[in-house]
Amino acid sequence: MEQICVDQKIPVLGSYDIIVAGGGVAGVAAALSGVRRGKSVLLLEKSVILGGLATLGLINYFVPMCNGRGKQIIFGMGEELLRASAEFGYDTIPEAWRKGEPEGADVQQRYVCRYSPYIFALVLTQMVLDAGVELRYDSVVTRAVMEGTTCRGVVVQGKEGAAFYRAKMIVDATGDGDVLRSAGVPTVAGQNYFTYMGKGISLASCEAAVQTGDIRQAYERISGGNINLYGQHQPADIPLFSGLSAQDVTDYLVRNQQVLLEKIKSQPRFSRDIAMLPMMPQLRTTCHIDGDYTLVQEDAYRHFEDSVCAINDFDHRDYLYEVPLRCLVKAGYPNLITAGRSASASGYGWDILRVIPPAILTGQAAGEACALAIETETQIDRVPIRTLQQRLEQAHVMIHFPDDLVPQAAHTADQSDQNVPVQADDEHF
Repeated sequence: MEQICVDQKIPVLGSYDIIVAGGGVAGVAAALSGVRRGKSVLLLEKSVILGGLATLGLINYFVPMCNGRGKQIIFGMGEELLRASAEFGYDTIPEAWRKGEPEGADVQQRYVCRYSPYIFALVLTQMVLDAGVELRYDSVVTRAVMEGTTCRGVVVQGKEGAAFYRAKMIVDATGDGDVLRSAGVPTVAGQNYFTYMGKGISLASCEAAVQTGDIRQAYERISGGNINLYGQHQPADIPLFSGLSAQDVTDYLVRNQQVLLEKIKSQPRFSRDIAMLPMMPQLRTTCHIDGDYTLVQEDAYRHFEDSVCAINDFDHRDYLYEVPLRCLVKAGYPNLITAGRSASASGYGWDILRVIPPAILTGQAAGEACALAIETETQIDRVPIRTLQQRLEQAHVMIHFPDDLVPQAAHTADQSDQNVPVQADDEHF
């Protein structure tokens, strides 16, 4: 491959305690938790709204945050942001959960919420600004500047050109491990199915919205590829996508957009329209850190001494997990941590960890860990774990799930539920 060398001097535009690269829900949580600890935080987002896949990507669904038996597992910023998503727009929080855990020993209804993606994005912006986070939109992190294995800051491409921002701690919340890969941190690439979801409207859906008084009825799901979480019906002639090159992302988007266009061509053109298309690739598992621990499905019901949050399986009842700090860090990189989709997990463990509520909790943990590392002058992978856990517990995060929620036959529990998704309409999450 032909190469050129570019010698460039760029301005230093600021120094911060913490830089968070990526303004998805994990990045927002990291920024909020850092600034709430009195740290100066810069949040860099390459698009023009916050929320990532949860807003730009139109995956506007807080998957279940309970064990499927009426016991809430995910609290902390997971619940804070869920409630924020429902404050000014529509929501689907079940009535049984509106005021907390429902009464009854065996409640089947799960704690979920759909919401308006764009209203949620506006709320997230207000939250970070109110908290004192410094925000930069339209700012692409292009390079981590390293001194050995320590990251001194990041080069950012914005409208003013390239600029350097210095920081004591860096959180990679890009979802794709962009900072990690630039810094030389070991990462693992993933594969993604042919899935592409948007929202349409039609005369019939608008009529339904008017008749019911519910704006949600105005939207209909439209799709290019429509492959579910488990890869069923993936076309044999379409490869899996890594999402780690411009060519691969373009191929994924063009193929899906062409399929979607073909689907609507035969419909009367004054009877329907496309209301929303995802403004980012809906790729879920592009790249994760090769962390000091990799979460797997078989870790269900396992306690970790360095757990930073407890989470639940969103697709099946009962299964509970703990996420160790080691999933977010790599020893030897003293001021780099990740959160969200790029946390270390594999197989179905990656699916469990990457969805919105766990992504928020790992972001919250990353922000807290950065603040603590700064205060104790400690490497990010060596922060006093009990102090970190206490801070997260004070912020209403469940660190260790209660053992009385573990079924007697732990790893064969509730076999009738194992292949039944929470809601068939949500298989593609």
